[in-house]
Amino acid sequence: MTFSQQLSAILHRDPAMPIVEYKGRVFTKGEYAALADRTIALLDEAGVGQRMSVGIIVRNRPLHATAMLGLIAQERWLTSIYAIQSPDAIAQEMLESRFAAVIADVEDWSEPVLEAARASGTLAIKLDHGLLDQPGAEPLDLIPGLERKGEGPFREVEGEPGLEILSSGTTGKPKRIVFPTRMLVRAVDSVLAGRDGPVEPDILCWPYGGIGGMCGLVASAMLDRYTCVLEKFNVAEWADAVERLKPKLVSGVPAMARMILDARVPKEKIASIQYFYGGSAPMTPELQAEFEATYGIDVIWAYGATEFCGTVISWSPALYKEYRQSKLGSMGKALPGITLRVADMETGAELPVGAEGFLEVLVPQISDQWIRTTDIVTIDEDGFVFHKGRGDGAILRGGYKVLPEKVVEALRSHPAVLDAAVIGLPDDRLGAVPVAAVELKSGIEAPSPEDLRDHARLSLTTPQVPAKVLVLPTLPRTTSMKVDLKAVTQMFLQDA
Repeated sequence: MTFSQQLSAILHRDPAMPIVEYKGRVFTKGEYAALADRTIALLDEAGVGQRMSVGIIVRNRPLHATAMLGLIAQERWLTSIYAIQSPDAIAQEMLESRFAAVIADVEDWSEPVLEAARASGTLAIKLDHGLLDQPGAEPLDLIPGLERKGEGPFREVEGEPGLEILSSGTTGKPKRIVFPTRMLVRAVDSVLAGRDGPVEPDILCWPYGGIGGMCGLVASAMLDRYTCVLEKFNVAEWADAVERLKPKLVSGVPAMARMILDARVPKEKIASIQYFYGGSAPMTPELQAEFEATYGIDVIWAYGATEFCGTVISWSPALYKEYRQSKLGSMGKALPGITLRVADMETGAELPVGAEGFLEVLVPQISDQWIRTTDIVTIDEDGFVFHKGRGDGAILRGGYKVLPEKVVEALRSHPAVLDAAVIGLPDDRLGAVPVAAVELKSGIEAPSPEDLRDHARLSLTTPQVPAKVLVLPTLPRTTSMKVDLKAVTQMFLQDA
């Protein structure tokens, strides 16, 4: 059986088994399977071919999950679209991608998105969670006027069936990564990485639109793992779920640990947790020590990327017990079957043990070629990997990688902005946040900092929008006329 066939078989067995809860509503496997099948039926009836690309504006909600599972189980092509973009940005992505069909929540079918569907001839499927328990209502349905695909042309994908996920920028500028469906076995491997014993209930906080959430979605389905889905991380909702489900392990990003500490969640409320598994950004030794001392929970860190279809480096409980003190600050060791090396940042030559350079990873299930990241690391004599920084200047905001040049580009597009500079400032909760300094053109009405942030929202995702904007008479520059980022940093520190 193929991976998709296995997934389909698992989805359709044990229909009475409770499998997912969302905002207090429990879904059985039978309900999930029926919703997944309904998605495919709508596409088939509308003549959307097997190889035609289908986009989903992804949110952490059950109908989005079942739509994605249905597409994967039936070996259809799926492209995730970030819901945290502005409507205009989503519309532009739809026009460029030429989807035969797009699936989205009713709230995401804004007028710009609807107009893009009309212009492209895209079939439009709406998801309405408010109709789930209303007799005779259809929570998954076509939008009137867009219930048939137009003439196209629509994008068709060659080769094996699979999915496209926008990368977070670990190996360079964010881009869509194509994964044949068979590679999703790595999603299951990633979930099980470094974990011992039976599969525990999961509290999902990772966004479905990224590789972490996709791995969690697919692995939970394949493993029959009961999952509490959080649309967004919320300390109170998360802590209540922990108290109710009593998982021995949870997963998340460093910002989650910081928020839990800041909220002073009672230790007894989350006493079932033995391990906090995390990734997306390095956890500082100080935060790890504070979290462990406060809650008695062991922090098991990991590293992965969209390009790897999951985790490639991780701690395990056994490694933690032996090396906790001596390897504090490490991301862990390579998982079985994964090979790591460090490359010179200029020549690309392989470097010896202990040297600092770009991390390169060999994942046989993905490719026989080494994949270079823009993460700067060292690997010690015991194989432990230590993160030293980013070669592309990316700002790690609560697990999201923000490229400064992308934010600069958005600010420069404002008619009053002459130039801009973006840096990352430390943040206790999120690790770092992007902030921007701008120089305005003369003779044009000056926008306020909030005006500039609103303008940035038109083309950026929420994590990319600068937390603060300073409007300067002129940007400080070096002798080579480049913006002096050190001077910009000092300005923000003085303005704090």
